[in-house]
Amino acid sequence: MASNYWDSTQAKYFTFSKSELANIRLHLAQSSASKAPMPEQRHLAIYIQGHLIKFARRQTNIRQQALATAQIYLKRFYLCVDFRKTNIYLLMATALYLACKMEETPLHIRLMLGESARQWPELGVSETGRLGECEFALISTLQSRLILHHPYRALGDLQGVFGLGTEEAGLATSIINDSYATDLPLLYPPHIIAITAIFLAVVLRPAGGLPAGLAAHSTAPAMNSSAAQNALAGFAGLKQAGPKLGKLVDWLAESKVDMESIVDATQEMVSLYECWEGYSERAVKEAITKILAESRPK
Repeated sequence: MASNYWDSTQAKYFTFSKSELANIRLHLAQSSASKAPMPEQRHLAIYIQGHLIKFARRQTNIRQQALATAQIYLKRFYLCVDFRKTNIYLLMATALYLACKMEETPLHIRLMLGESARQWPELGVSETGRLGECEFALISTLQSRLILHHPYRALGDLQGVFGLGTEEAGLATSIINDSYATDLPLLYPPHIIAITAIFLAVVLRPAGGLPAGLAAHSTAPAMNSSAAQNALAGFAGLKQAGPKLGKLVDWLAESKVDMESIVDATQEMVSLYECWEGYSERAVKEAITKILAESRPK
């Protein structure tokens, strides 16, 4: 296990540019024999995140970091395998089962299968052996590179540096949770996502942009798009916006943090919250149902 992100398999093998991600997904789409339309990428990510959160509510020992790990496993897997060749419900159950193991909060395979079948009737599996087979396939596809570095640790380290209050830290955590519905974990190091979340939290709290203390397993986004747009506009005249923002700006100026990445990550989060407002769980589910129907043996 690499204790340093920069020496990790995450940095070496699973960090991409936007153009690289676009080319990988285009190649998968072009090589697919399926004609079923895919849901919008971010809507699908929101759907997956929401369903994993709903599952976690039934099992109180599942930590937020396990949910985050499962989402990254799925993102990586679907850079290698066409979504339309798989059963997403089985993959969600498998990714979460594996993630709980890796985050040292394991669930018994029978419990995992039983709860998954109750939540997702479309699972299509009734034997634990099938879930085990899918786990092996997932690990194989990811080439056993399963150790992840999340932004939560960086947030904890920086909380004291910037003097974040409980509400601001809670809001930043919720924003990090939301970031797993974007490509940010595939694009940037964890500290970039943590700083972006801190920036958004510090900008929004004084303005009363959203309630504090959001639950870790909330299916609602951490903010609405208008609040996010206001935060993005806050890059202009930051030092005049308050002492905490001034401290953040001074720290960024003295550090070697890539400001272009911070701005781009902020724009990604703004785009996510705008996209969330047009999200329809029913529409995504119907699209997935059509994909599963097409893939069944005739």
